[in-house]
Amino acid sequence: MTLFRNLLIASTTLMTMGAAVGRADDTVRQPTPRKQPASQSSVQNNKSKAIVSLGDSGLPELISVSAARRPVSTSDIGTSMTIITEKQIQTQQRRSLTDILARQPGLNVVQTGGPGGTSSIFMRGNNSNEVKVRMDGMDINDGSSPNGMFDPAQFVTDGMGQIEILRGPQSGLYGADAMAGVIDITTAQGEGRFKPFVRIEGGSYGTFNQTFGARGSKKRFHYNVEFSHYRMDGFNNIPSYIERYYGADRQQRHEGNRNDNRSANIRLGYDVTRNLDLGLTARLIQSNLHSYSLYDLQDENSFGDSGVREQNTQNEAIVRGTAHLVSFHGLFDQVLGLGYMTNRNRFTETGTSYGNPINPDPDYNRSSRLKVDWHGTFDFKRYGQLLIGAEHFDDTFNTSHTAASMWDSGYNTSASMDTTAGYGQYQGNWNHILYGAANIRYDANSRYGNHVTWRVAPAIHVPGTGTIIKASAGSGFHGPSLYQLFANQVGVGYSERGNPNLKAEQLIGYDAGVEQKLLHDHLNFGATWYDNRVRNLIQSSRSTDSLGDSNYSYANVAQARMYGVEAFLNWKALSNLEFNLSYTWTHGRDETNNVQLQRRPQHKFNFNTTWTPIRDLTFSGNILYTSGWRDLPVIGSETCSTCGKGHGYFTIDIAANYKINRYLSVYARADNLLNRQFEDPIGYLQPGRAGYGGFMLNY
Repeated sequence: MTLFRNLLIASTTLMTMGAAVGRADDTVRQPTPRKQPASQSSVQNNKSKAIVSLGDSGLPELISVSAARRPVSTSDIGTSMTIITEKQIQTQQRRSLTDILARQPGLNVVQTGGPGGTSSIFMRGNNSNEVKVRMDGMDINDGSSPNGMFDPAQFVTDGMGQIEILRGPQSGLYGADAMAGVIDITTAQGEGRFKPFVRIEGGSYGTFNQTFGARGSKKRFHYNVEFSHYRMDGFNNIPSYIERYYGADRQQRHEGNRNDNRSANIRLGYDVTRNLDLGLTARLIQSNLHSYSLYDLQDENSFGDSGVREQNTQNEAIVRGTAHLVSFHGLFDQVLGLGYMTNRNRFTETGTSYGNPINPDPDYNRSSRLKVDWHGTFDFKRYGQLLIGAEHFDDTFNTSHTAASMWDSGYNTSASMDTTAGYGQYQGNWNHILYGAANIRYDANSRYGNHVTWRVAPAIHVPGTGTIIKASAGSGFHGPSLYQLFANQVGVGYSERGNPNLKAEQLIGYDAGVEQKLLHDHLNFGATWYDNRVRNLIQSSRSTDSLGDSNYSYANVAQARMYGVEAFLNWKALSNLEFNLSYTWTHGRDETNNVQLQRRPQHKFNFNTTWTPIRDLTFSGNILYTSGWRDLPVIGSETCSTCGKGHGYFTIDIAANYKINRYLSVYARADNLLNRQFEDPIGYLQPGRAGYGGFMLNY
């Protein structure tokens, strides 16, 4: 804590001194264009100013802000990454974060119960809670869930300006939970004139969505405010063979899920001077998911329960404010941030068992996170850049349920933890041939101890060939959640207790690959080999006492290895025609018992094409193929997590956008065009053929 306090005092002093220098610089210099905000996707280097562009010069040169916490060309750093732009999201008409992530290389996204159902992100074969997700600089993994993973199910893509996916251990820069990688989401910034819009959409499964908002700028003030309401009603997620096995009646076969989501997305900014700007971002989510799953059907038809239905209500808020200062004639660039996140989940289950209510009182899971952070970059021009930073987190957690019967003793558990961290990174290049970055970080956690992590990521540009050789190596860790440490649920015949002696999971990983640019950068392709080894994996444990009661807990009992290949090809065949292809091969195995890891398909293929035959008409097509995987069986034994075999599937999606005039656009899309019926995971049917359409009014 003393280290962090000293760093915070030093950063505040530097901000104050820099602001004074910035104001002095502002009074003596001639007027120049406004400085580039820290979140903008552009970077000045010795070659040229690289801006995301879709001009005829070739494929766009993408700029990453997350890989080095400053704008840098993706070609100049060894990190394996994917960048998704706002234009791609809009062209493909992907309305949920789950949908857009499911089509990216290195990721396998599993969703239970269709739209709005719990979603898990597996990156490079690692567990879903080993992926760190950030939004506008705020860490948003859900502390209210048992394993602390991020659930993208209720996050709509409205307002998202860029999504960066960094694959491989990133704990050297981002700390705990970044051992598999990082997904960094940035809200789009408003610029230019006042641009209001309204979008209305409807379609299959009772879909009716409305979104409205405005973005723009006025002198030194810029804004982007969007509100949305998404509704889906009537999707049945239970496969027909399970309905037959449990003897479902007509009502049970037609029982559908309903999801209702209301979200607000806000980004405000004010340029105090040319050197100092202030920012505020907020995302508010309120959702209600009513579901009927195979386990509810099982309870009704195998165990005598009646009227079993589930409802999950979620209220989430993510708020972050920043002060960004460039001082000493651009030598020092720093950001001071304060963020807060809270999540409130309420679960209820209706129905009766032997005439008594199943769950008359709700289950509550609540969490909050307060983050204070500062980082600054010294730009030594041709001698490279030095990044230093510090962060402090305060996490709280509470889970409770009121006792309802002699079989239900109730529980109320609260816990908290603090994390203080400091990190540094050097980035530079030699003769524009050898580029590289190296970082190191120290995390001190009040519950699971101290950890030092690191990462190096070089990139070699072979002169005159368009060939880039990339590599990276690093360490990562994932700390146990507060639930895993302190859960305390005791009932008749069972108990579930946390393990306060849990250690953090640890990973060592590396990757190496090559990328090639041809045809004046109209054709880019490449492949990357990766290998990750994990120890101290946290898994559920079960024991039976002398009375025959089942006792559940958690333990560091496993180690695993995940390795594979990620390949891509991007081809701009014509000025109005582009093809994007990616392939992922993943092999994940638990080395403790030598079994394949659950829900890790070995092969994944995604193909996307975008065609603009005339100026205001754009078509997008997508083919996704996923091979089979091992999973938990839902009929028969449920004690073996890999005894079930999920069947591979492929889907075809198409979308069209037409701008009638400057005020009105119409669009339509068809998902799963061939109506492939598939489960992912086993026991949860995903939507079949579905059509959607709508219009957007803007000024």
